[in-house]
Amino acid sequence: MTSDEHDHKHCLEMFEKLSEYIDGELDQLTCADIEKHISNCVACFSCVETLKRTVAICKGVKEKPIPEEFAQKLRDIIQGLPNKPSAT
Repeated sequence: MTSDEHDHKHCLEMFEKLSEYIDGELDQLTCADIEKHISNCVACFSCVETLKRTVAICKGVKEKPIPEEFAQKLRDIIQGLPNKPSAT
């Protein structure tokens, strides 16, 4: 695996598709393009592997209900925030 002499713009294009790639939501041609790229790009390979591990960890986390007192504090904070001016 090398990272010499390749177009880093292609890395950015790959990065935009990684979530869908990990989730198996891309067509075979796009997956093959990503796999070819990451086989030659250490940075993108590392990014994909890290994202895969992160997704696996998140899937393994059990949901816990937010305590009502904490939820109410969050609602109070959000409601107390100043409104952003709308773009006109």
